[in-house]
Amino acid sequence: MSMKRTNVYADPEDLAIIKEAAKRRGISEAEIIRQGIHLAAMANRVWDEPLFSRTFEGTGRTPSKDDVRGAVADAVQRETGTAA
Repeated sequence: MSMKRTNVYADPEDLAIIKEAAKRRGISEAEIIRQGIHLAAMANRVWDEPLFSRTFEGTGRTPSKDDVRGAVADAVQRETGTAA
């Protein structure tokens, strides 16, 4: 993967934390900054398709723990043919 050099302004306290983390983890400060840039890029990415494309029928209320456990148990039973 080719990389492009860029300049950014950073808070001195953040840079000190990065320096300490790089030393502790045994990697370069640049690697930590690249990881941070990647996380920021992915957090702000606009996806072509929605994460969830299926819709589910429901009651319009938040399910209780028992509702969720029952739904999971039913799904396991359907998938495996056994009681959960």
